[in-house]
Amino acid sequence: MAEEPKETKPGFQNPVAGFGVTFKAMFKKRLTEQYPEQQKTTAPRFHGRHQLNRHPDGLEKCVGCELCAWACPADAIYVEGADNTDEERYSPGERYGRVYQINYARCILCGLCIEACPTRALTMTNEFELADSSRANLIYTKEQLLAGLDEGMVDTPHSIFPGTDEQDYYQGLVTEAAPGTQRQVAVSKGEKPTEEGVGA
Repeated sequence: MAEEPKETKPGFQNPVAGFGVTFKAMFKKRLTEQYPEQQKTTAPRFHGRHQLNRHPDGLEKCVGCELCAWACPADAIYVEGADNTDEERYSPGERYGRVYQINYARCILCGLCIEACPTRALTMTNEFELADSSRANLIYTKEQLLAGLDEGMVDTPHSIFPGTDEQDYYQGLVTEAAPGTQRQVAVSKGEKPTEEGVGA
């Protein structure tokens, strides 16, 4: 015959044990973070806001292949590719990303998109302050994601470095824009030629 379970002692010990945990926590060092007054330092390879990178002469690395959009498990990336022309060139190859959007209301910052990118056009920065009160503001466009211009760069569109091709760009042989490189007229964006030959 099975033994009957022993009766437990009155439950006054249970509250004492619970308050004991609280009492011990009162003397531990507090981990309060003074954010945003004191910004937290992120890890070097932190997965933050995305960035569309440029070649050293200012041309865009994105070729509009849409592999990042296919790799995204949250369906947060939208890409439309278009063809380059000699009169309006955005990247060294045949195509470029005409439309590029990332919806940060969906993005889970997993980094699968940057692994899928064949040209290292898409990387992730250490910026993590992405909160907003509007869903529309969480959709970042190409202009917001595109890296800024460094010294030796010319804004797109412009011609490739004379005497080079697409492979030379990926091999790192182009280190800056050719002397005298001028920005072309972005007709696809509605710009019109001016007397100086620069888009209005």
